[in-house]
Amino acid sequence: MGKAPERKTVRLKTPVTDEALAALELGDVVYLDGLIYTAREGVYKKILADGAAPPAPFTELGNVNFHCSPAAAEQEDGSLTVSAVTATASFRFSKWMKDWFAASGAKMVIGKGGMSEEDYKNLFVPAGAVYLTTVGYGTGALLGRGIRQVKAAHWLDELGIAQAMWVLEVEKFGPLLVESDHAGNSLFERNNREINAGIDKLYEGLKKPSLQRFGETDDREQELI
Repeated sequence: MGKAPERKTVRLKTPVTDEALAALELGDVVYLDGLIYTAREGVYKKILADGAAPPAPFTELGNVNFHCSPAAAEQEDGSLTVSAVTATASFRFSKWMKDWFAASGAKMVIGKGGMSEEDYKNLFVPAGAVYLTTVGYGTGALLGRGIRQVKAAHWLDELGIAQAMWVLEVEKFGPLLVESDHAGNSLFERNNREINAGIDKLYEGLKKPSLQRFGETDDREQELI
C-alpha cells in the first residue's frame, strides 16, 4: 500500500480573510479561533424567504456558517452552554446558498458530506467561499471541546435548539477538512474520480462465481449503489 499523503494543518482566526481562504488546499486540516455561527434551513427560511431582519449585524456574527445541531443546556444562572455539535448534511441547503452568501457575506461553510462540485463552482466561487467538512456523530464531543462560550442563541424559543442561530466563541475548533477550495474543486469528487479510474484493476484475474444470488451481477455497469 502507498504511503498516505501528509496533510497540512492550518489554524485560522475568524472572520477568515480572502488571503487565508485562497491559500487553503484540498485536504488541509483546519482549526478555527474566534466567532462562528450556526444557520441552516430554519434560519435561511426566516431571513431569505420570510424577510426577517438578521438578529444581529453579520459583522458581529462573523463569516463562518456551521451546519449543525448543538447539544445545549441551560445552567443554574440562566446561561447556555454547548458541549457538543453534530454536523448535518449540507447538500440539502444548496438551494439557499446563493442568496445566503449575498445576504450574509459568509466565506466559509462547515458541515457534513459536502455539496457537488457544480455547486461549489456556481455558488461558492462567485462568493469567494470554501467548504470544510467534518463527520456527524463521531466528532460531536471532540468539536465541543473547542467551544469556549455561547455568545448568543437567536430565535431559540421560536426555532428550537437545532434550528436556532447560535453564535459561538471557539478556540482551536476542529479538526475540519478542506473539501472545496477557492477554485471550487472538491476533495471528495477528486478522490472518487481517482478510485473509479483504477477500480477495474480490482476485478482483473478474478474468477466468476459459480453461483450467484438472484439479481447479483459481476458487470459493474449494472451495479446499483
